Amino acid sequence: MFVVILRFAANKNQAPQHMAGHQEWIHQGVQDGVFLLVGSLQPGQGGAVLAHDTTLDELRERVAADPFVAHEVVSAEIIEIAPNSTDPRLAFLAA
Repeated sequence: MFVVILRFAANKNQAPQHMAGHQEWIHQGVQDGVFLLVGSLQPGQGGAVLAHDTTLDELRERVAADPFVAHEVVSAEIIEIAPNSTDPRLAFLAA
């Protein structure tokens, strides 16, 4: 599983211009079953995505396709986690 951290970058002021494309990118990730959770970093620092059922290379490609990343509205950091133990509700992440 992966955590993607999207921190506002140099072109933060261009976020409104690319918001529709960014939201479509999020929607597609959820529809594809890759994004489990998408939320905002508080207070107003950017966003985060919990992703699974993908490879690191595939996720890198997906993240690069985000209009916010492509236009440097945010910078992306991908953190890979190898789950060892989970709450039973999240057991599918350790599979």
